[in-house]
Amino acid sequence: MIQHLVNVSGGKDSTAVYLRAMESGRTFRAVMADTGNEHEMTLEYVARLHERTGGPRVEIVRADFTRQLAQHREYLLREWPKQGIPEAIVQRAAELHEPTGNPFLDLCISKGRFPSRMAQFCTEELKTIPITTGPVAEMLTAGPVLQWLGIRAEESRNRAKQPLFNRHESGSMVWRPIFSWSVEDVWAQHRRHGLAPNPLYALGMGRVGCMPCINCRKDELRGIADQFPEHIDRIREWEQTLAEANKRGSATFFPAVTDPTDVDRPGTYSRIDTLVEWSRTSRGGRQFDLFFQQQGGGGCTSDLGLCEREAA
Repeated sequence: MIQHLVNVSGGKDSTAVYLRAMESGRTFRAVMADTGNEHEMTLEYVARLHERTGGPRVEIVRADFTRQLAQHREYLLREWPKQGIPEAIVQRAAELHEPTGNPFLDLCISKGRFPSRMAQFCTEELKTIPITTGPVAEMLTAGPVLQWLGIRAEESRNRAKQPLFNRHESGSMVWRPIFSWSVEDVWAQHRRHGLAPNPLYALGMGRVGCMPCINCRKDELRGIADQFPEHIDRIREWEQTLAEANKRGSATFFPAVTDPTDVDRPGTYSRIDTLVEWSRTSRGGRQFDLFFQQQGGGGCTSDLGLCEREAA
């Protein structure tokens, strides 16, 4: 007998899929990967989804990087002194290679950097692996597994190229049941079930995944800074922690670009506060503009589509 697993993110599309699974009358499980960079409203929305719909409780999985942190700590204690890294820097970095309990931060410390568009390891490490090595692997021991994904063709050119069905490397099958839906179809699904969407949408957020996502746009960053300054505070703390945990002594949540128009601090890597200040302007920052204008507004290119694209 086929077992059904619905991937939930707290966004509109995965919620629509959850509701469609309920309509099918099939028994199914639902899972969400908490990256450690989610908004509290999203976590609360997902935690209460079963109460509001009568469907199954969404299981929460979190990645654990205890082993990777220990391995990297051993490496830096052994190799950094050979590279001439000062002892004080080595010891401080080693102290920070202890699990913090936050998957996103632990992953970045173990990697020595934040993810980026060119090295977007966050989706694989924080979402795909915990889900496939957890619920999917467990279910596969009992028989075939069909994963339901909230991916729509109109979201992006990359997603439009994905198949309706495919076999995932985990051994499960993958289905995209709302692939041909429009965004209005998605909202209509919510209305049909009398389910209010994630409240972040009503607050003007175009997407409700990581807060912020490394792929966010200028206007998204401004909105987060204006409405949820505590999330900017968290990024600032993470930048400082990661800077102390790597031998470069520097870390920026967004790619470290030098901006020739930054006359006050020419050639300075810009951390989160500088970018937030810039996000509130309509000028300046040729490098910043180039980077953020190319952003897709959040989301990923994972074949499991576990990150949400921007809402229409």
